[in-house]
Amino acid sequence: MDPFDLRILDALQRDARLTNNELAERVGLSASQCSRRRAALEAAGIIRAYHAVIEPEAVGLTVTALVQVTLATHSPDNARRFQALVAGIDAVQEAFAVTGEADYLVKLVVADLPALAALLNEVFLPHESVAHVRSAVALQRLKASPVLPLGAARGGAGRDAGFRRNSG
Repeated sequence: MDPFDLRILDALQRDARLTNNELAERVGLSASQCSRRRAALEAAGIIRAYHAVIEPEAVGLTVTALVQVTLATHSPDNARRFQALVAGIDAVQEAFAVTGEADYLVKLVVADLPALAALLNEVFLPHESVAHVRSAVALQRLKASPVLPLGAARGGAGRDAGFRRNSG
């Protein structure tokens, strides 16, 4: 991966609807070179998908919760059971195995507080893999960005580029 690849990735993560000619112009390559590089990034799995970012509140999903989950037992089988649980729930937007007091941190997006209560009380808590759940409801979204700090990536501008302030 070289600086041209990083520029292609940065441009596409900011606007995936760019035509090949627009993308080539932004990154300083010919359209054919840009197309070949884009196809290679897709084939390598670096670009996983293209999608629309939807405003949750606009479609009635008004509650975001961050849920800490502690497993009932610490075994590979129990971890797989929990992973299967979260994989099957559309309200789970992200799930991470974490260090600290909890084993997992799960981001949920639901319609309202009764929907959150039902999901926690009827799905998470009764599940055989789960011992304890602690949730925090987000009061305000300060930032949500699908844009990765590619300046801090290999071949980028340097380690501190991920901390650079943007102008917007």
